[in-house]
Amino acid sequence: MSRIAYVNGQYLPHSHASVHIEDRGYQFADGVYEVCEVLDGHLVDEKLHMARLSRSLEELQIPHPMSDRALGVVLREVVLRNKVCNGSVYLQVTRGVAPRNHFFPPDGTAPSIVVTARNASVAKSSALAEQGVAVISLPDNRWDRVDIKSVSLLPNVLAKQAAREQGAYEAWFVDDEGYVTEGSSTNAWIVTKDGTIVTRPANEGILKGITRTIVLELAEREGMAFEERSFTIQEAQQAREAFITAATTLVMPVVSIDDMTVANGTPGHIATTLRSLFHTQAEIADT
Repeated sequence: MSRIAYVNGQYLPHSHASVHIEDRGYQFADGVYEVCEVLDGHLVDEKLHMARLSRSLEELQIPHPMSDRALGVVLREVVLRNKVCNGSVYLQVTRGVAPRNHFFPPDGTAPSIVVTARNASVAKSSALAEQGVAVISLPDNRWDRVDIKSVSLLPNVLAKQAAREQGAYEAWFVDDEGYVTEGSSTNAWIVTKDGTIVTRPANEGILKGITRTIVLELAEREGMAFEERSFTIQEAQQAREAFITAATTLVMPVVSIDDMTVANGTPGHIATTLRSLFHTQAEIADT
Protein backbone atom coordinates (compact mmCIF):
# COMPACT_ATOMS: atom_id res chain seq x y z
CA MET A 1 0.00 0.00 0.00
CA SER A 2 1.30 3.43 -0.95
CA ARG A 3 1.78 5.81 1.96
CA ILE A 4 -0.37 8.95 1.98
CA ALA A 5 0.70 12.46 2.99
CA TYR A 6 -1.33 15.59 3.62
CA VAL A 7 0.18 18.65 1.93
CA ASN A 8 -1.55 22.03 2.03
CA GLY A 9 -5.07 20.75 1.81
CA GLN A 10 -4.53 17.65 -0.32
CA TYR A 11 -4.05 13.96 0.50
CA LEU A 12 -1.41 12.68 -1.90
CA PRO A 13 0.62 9.53 -2.49
CA HIS A 14 3.77 9.86 -0.43
CA SER A 15 5.95 9.47 -3.52
CA HIS A 16 4.23 12.46 -5.19
CA ALA A 17 3.92 14.75 -2.18
CA SER A 18 6.05 17.89 -2.47
CA VAL A 19 6.43 21.50 -1.40
CA HIS A 20 7.45 24.56 -3.42
CA ILE A 21 11.17 25.23 -3.86
CA GLU A 22 10.68 28.63 -2.22
CA ASP A 23 8.97 27.23 0.84
CA ARG A 24 10.70 28.91 3.75
CA GLY A 25 11.00 25.62 5.58
CA TYR A 26 13.17 24.35 2.73
CA GLN A 27 15.24 27.52 2.34
CA PHE A 28 15.52 28.83 5.91
CA ALA A 29 14.35 25.99 8.19
CA ASP A 30 11.68 28.56 9.04
CA GLY A 31 9.14 26.23 10.58
CA VAL A 32 8.17 23.99 13.48
CA TYR A 33 7.04 20.40 13.93
CA GLU A 34 5.49 17.88 16.28
CA VAL A 35 5.66 14.09 16.48
CA CYS A 36 2.75 12.36 18.18
CA GLU A 37 2.67 8.71 19.17
CA VAL A 38 -0.07 6.52 17.72
CA LEU A 39 -1.19 3.64 19.93
CA ASP A 40 -3.76 1.16 18.64
CA GLY A 41 -4.80 3.77 16.10
CA HIS A 42 -5.29 6.49 18.74
CA LEU A 43 -3.32 9.71 19.16
CA VAL A 44 -1.38 9.91 22.43
CA ASP A 45 -1.23 13.22 24.34
CA GLU A 46 -2.73 15.12 21.42
CA LYS A 47 -3.76 18.16 23.49
CA LEU A 48 -0.27 18.63 24.90
CA HIS A 49 1.28 18.33 21.44
CA MET A 50 -1.17 20.87 20.00
CA ALA A 51 -0.48 23.27 22.88
CA ARG A 52 3.27 23.02 22.28
CA LEU A 53 2.76 23.49 18.53
CA SER A 54 0.79 26.66 19.22
CA ARG A 55 3.54 27.95 21.49
CA SER A 56 6.25 27.25 18.90
CA LEU A 57 4.24 28.99 16.17
CA GLU A 58 3.62 32.01 18.36
CA GLU A 59 7.28 32.27 19.40
CA LEU A 60 8.27 32.39 15.71
CA GLN A 61 5.29 34.57 14.72
CA ILE A 62 3.99 32.00 12.25
CA PRO A 63 0.20 32.06 11.75
CA HIS A 64 -1.73 28.97 12.77
CA PRO A 65 -2.62 27.01 9.62
CA MET A 66 -6.00 25.91 11.01
CA SER A 67 -7.83 25.33 14.28
CA ASP A 68 -6.76 22.53 16.62
CA ARG A 69 -10.05 20.78 15.90
CA ALA A 70 -9.52 20.87 12.13
CA LEU A 71 -5.91 19.81 12.57
CA GLY A 72 -7.07 16.88 14.68
CA VAL A 73 -9.28 15.77 11.82
CA VAL A 74 -6.32 15.87 9.43
CA LEU A 75 -4.07 13.95 11.82
CA ARG A 76 -6.65 11.19 12.24
CA GLU A 77 -7.31 11.00 8.52
CA VAL A 78 -3.60 10.60 7.75
CA VAL A 79 -3.31 7.90 10.41
CA LEU A 80 -6.37 6.15 8.97
CA ARG A 81 -5.29 6.38 5.33
CA ASN A 82 -1.88 4.96 6.20
CA LYS A 83 -3.42 2.19 8.32
CA VAL A 84 -1.14 3.09 11.23
CA CYS A 85 -1.92 1.00 14.28
CA ASN A 86 1.20 1.65 16.36
CA GLY A 87 3.68 4.27 15.25
CA SER A 88 3.75 8.04 14.91
CA VAL A 89 2.25 10.96 13.04
CA TYR A 90 4.50 13.84 11.97
CA LEU A 91 3.23 17.40 11.55
CA GLN A 92 5.23 20.31 10.10
CA VAL A 93 4.21 23.93 9.66
CA THR A 94 6.40 26.52 7.91
CA ARG A 95 6.02 30.23 7.27
CA GLY A 96 4.94 29.43 3.72
CA VAL A 97 6.05 30.14 0.17
CA ALA A 98 7.53 33.50 -0.82
CA PRO A 99 10.44 34.90 -2.87
CA ARG A 100 13.65 34.23 -0.97
CA ASN A 101 14.24 37.08 1.46
CA HIS A 102 15.33 37.06 5.09
CA PHE A 103 12.48 39.38 6.00
CA PHE A 104 9.11 37.81 6.78
CA PRO A 105 6.90 37.49 3.70
CA PRO A 106 3.92 39.85 3.27
CA ASP A 107 0.96 39.57 5.63
CA GLY A 108 -1.52 37.06 4.34
CA THR A 109 1.10 34.58 3.15
CA ALA A 110 -0.39 31.19 3.97
CA PRO A 111 1.70 28.87 6.14
CA SER A 112 2.54 25.49 4.64
CA ILE A 113 1.48 22.32 6.41
CA VAL A 114 2.58 18.73 5.89
CA VAL A 115 1.39 15.65 7.80
CA THR A 116 2.75 12.11 7.42
CA ALA A 117 2.37 8.92 9.45
CA ARG A 118 4.08 5.57 9.66
CA ASN A 119 3.96 2.34 11.59
CA ALA A 120 6.65 1.28 14.05
CA SER A 121 7.48 -2.11 15.50
CA VAL A 122 6.36 -2.39 19.12
CA ALA A 123 8.25 -5.66 19.43
CA LYS A 124 11.49 -4.08 18.19
CA SER A 125 11.18 -1.15 20.59
CA SER A 126 10.40 -3.46 23.50
CA ALA A 127 13.38 -5.67 22.70
CA LEU A 128 15.63 -2.60 22.62
CA ALA A 129 14.28 -1.46 25.98
CA GLU A 130 14.95 -4.88 27.51
CA GLN A 131 18.58 -4.58 26.41
CA GLY A 132 19.12 -0.87 27.02
CA VAL A 133 21.01 1.59 24.82
CA ALA A 134 24.33 3.42 24.76
CA VAL A 135 24.80 7.18 24.56
CA ILE A 136 27.79 9.42 23.88
CA SER A 137 28.33 13.04 24.91
CA LEU A 138 29.11 16.05 22.72
CA PRO A 139 29.47 19.81 23.28
CA ASP A 140 26.13 21.59 22.87
CA ASN A 141 26.50 23.78 19.77
CA ARG A 142 22.83 24.57 19.17
CA TRP A 143 21.07 27.95 19.21
CA ASP A 144 19.70 29.17 22.52
CA ARG A 145 15.99 28.75 21.66
CA VAL A 146 15.86 24.97 21.79
CA ASP A 147 12.61 25.38 23.74
CA ILE A 148 11.00 26.00 20.33
CA LYS A 149 10.43 22.78 18.39
CA SER A 150 11.99 24.15 15.22
CA VAL A 151 12.79 22.14 12.09
CA SER A 152 16.30 23.64 12.25
CA LEU A 153 18.02 20.47 13.46
CA LEU A 154 21.42 20.29 11.76
CA PRO A 155 23.43 20.07 15.04
CA ASN A 156 21.05 17.31 16.16
CA VAL A 157 21.53 15.45 12.89
CA LEU A 158 25.33 15.61 13.21
CA ALA A 159 25.14 14.48 16.84
CA LYS A 160 22.89 11.54 15.99
CA GLN A 161 25.23 10.51 13.19
CA ALA A 162 28.24 10.75 15.53
CA ALA A 163 26.43 8.45 17.94
CA ARG A 164 25.76 5.92 15.20
CA GLU A 165 29.38 6.00 14.05
CA GLN A 166 30.46 5.20 17.62
CA GLY A 167 27.98 2.37 17.96
CA ALA A 168 25.64 4.30 20.23
CA TYR A 169 21.90 4.99 20.04
CA GLU A 170 21.85 8.62 21.17
CA ALA A 171 24.08 11.62 21.87
CA TRP A 172 23.73 13.83 24.93
CA PHE A 173 24.61 17.50 24.55
CA VAL A 174 26.76 19.06 27.30
CA ASP A 175 26.75 22.82 27.96
CA ASP A 176 29.73 25.10 28.60
CA GLU A 177 29.51 24.45 32.35
CA GLY A 178 29.76 20.69 31.90
CA TYR A 179 26.09 19.86 32.47
CA VAL A 180 23.95 17.62 30.28
CA THR A 181 21.22 19.52 28.47
CA GLU A 182 19.35 16.85 26.49
CA GLY A 183 19.75 14.27 23.75
CA SER A 184 19.73 14.97 20.03
CA SER A 185 16.09 13.85 19.88
CA THR A 186 15.30 12.93 23.50
CA ASN A 187 15.28 14.24 27.06
CA ALA A 188 17.98 12.92 29.40
CA TRP A 189 17.43 11.42 32.87
CA ILE A 190 19.31 9.71 35.68
CA VAL A 191 18.36 7.97 38.90
CA THR A 192 20.65 8.70 41.86
CA LYS A 193 21.97 6.14 44.32
CA ASP A 194 19.12 6.93 46.72
CA GLY A 195 16.50 6.39 43.98
CA THR A 196 15.73 10.02 43.11
CA ILE A 197 14.81 10.63 39.47
CA VAL A 198 16.64 13.65 38.04
CA THR A 199 16.15 15.61 34.82
CA ARG A 200 17.18 19.12 33.81
CA PRO A 201 14.60 21.91 34.28
CA ALA A 202 12.68 22.62 31.09
CA ASN A 203 13.45 26.34 31.23
CA GLU A 204 17.20 25.88 30.87
CA GLY A 205 18.39 24.92 27.41
CA ILE A 206 16.07 22.00 26.65
CA LEU A 207 12.80 21.28 24.92
CA LYS A 208 9.90 20.63 27.26
CA GLY A 209 9.22 17.12 26.04
CA ILE A 210 5.64 15.88 26.15
CA THR A 211 6.83 12.42 27.18
CA ARG A 212 9.01 14.14 29.79
CA THR A 213 5.93 15.88 31.20
CA ILE A 214 3.98 12.62 31.43
CA VAL A 215 6.89 10.81 33.10
CA LEU A 216 7.11 13.50 35.79
CA GLU A 217 3.36 13.22 36.37
CA LEU A 218 3.66 9.44 36.53
CA ALA A 219 6.55 9.59 38.99
CA GLU A 220 4.52 11.88 41.24
CA ARG A 221 1.48 9.61 40.97
CA GLU A 222 3.55 6.57 41.93
CA GLY A 223 5.21 8.30 44.85
CA MET A 224 8.67 8.27 43.29
CA ALA A 225 11.16 10.92 44.40
CA PHE A 226 12.23 13.30 41.64
CA GLU A 227 13.87 16.66 41.17
CA GLU A 228 14.55 18.97 38.26
CA ARG A 229 18.21 19.99 38.28
CA SER A 230 21.29 19.77 36.12
CA PHE A 231 23.70 16.84 36.23
CA THR A 232 27.08 16.08 34.68
CA ILE A 233 28.19 13.17 32.53
CA GLN A 234 30.32 11.99 35.45
CA GLU A 235 27.30 11.90 37.76
CA ALA A 236 25.32 10.07 35.09
CA GLN A 237 28.03 7.45 34.66
CA GLN A 238 28.00 6.80 38.41
CA ALA A 239 24.21 6.84 38.72
CA ARG A 240 22.03 3.92 39.68
CA GLU A 241 20.14 4.24 36.38
CA ALA A 242 19.91 6.45 33.32
CA PHE A 243 17.28 6.71 30.62
CA ILE A 244 15.94 8.85 27.78
CA THR A 245 12.42 9.84 26.83
CA ALA A 246 10.63 10.87 23.63
CA ALA A 247 7.35 10.16 21.86
CA THR A 248 9.10 7.68 19.57
CA THR A 249 11.06 5.88 22.32
CA LEU A 250 8.84 6.35 25.39
CA VAL A 251 11.10 5.53 28.36
CA MET A 252 14.28 3.91 27.06
CA PRO A 253 16.90 2.66 29.55
CA VAL A 254 20.52 3.76 29.06
CA VAL A 255 23.17 1.22 30.05
CA SER A 256 26.36 2.89 28.76
CA ILE A 257 27.57 6.50 28.62
CA ASP A 258 30.76 7.32 26.71
CA ASP A 259 31.72 3.64 26.81
CA MET A 260 31.32 3.49 30.59
CA THR A 261 28.77 1.02 31.94
CA VAL A 262 25.98 2.46 34.07
CA ALA A 263 25.50 0.41 37.27
CA ASN A 264 25.48 -3.27 36.28
CA GLY A 265 24.89 -2.60 32.59
CA THR A 266 21.24 -3.69 32.51
CA PRO A 267 18.00 -1.64 32.45
CA GLY A 268 17.08 -0.43 35.91
CA HIS A 269 13.89 -1.03 37.85
CA ILE A 270 12.66 2.58 37.84
CA ALA A 271 13.09 3.11 34.09
CA THR A 272 11.46 -0.24 33.36
CA THR A 273 8.55 0.58 35.68
CA LEU A 274 8.01 4.02 34.16
CA ARG A 275 8.01 2.50 30.69
CA SER A 276 5.51 -0.20 31.60
CA LEU A 277 3.14 2.32 33.24
CA PHE A 278 3.56 5.18 30.77
CA HIS A 279 0.28 4.76 28.92
CA THR A 280 -1.69 4.60 32.16
CA GLN A 281 -0.81 8.29 32.64
CA ALA A 282 -0.78 9.49 29.03
CA GLU A 283 -3.94 10.86 27.42
CA ILE A 284 -5.12 8.55 24.66
CA ALA A 285 -7.60 10.29 22.39
CA ASP A 286 -10.68 8.78 20.84
CA THR A 287 -10.63 8.17 17.10
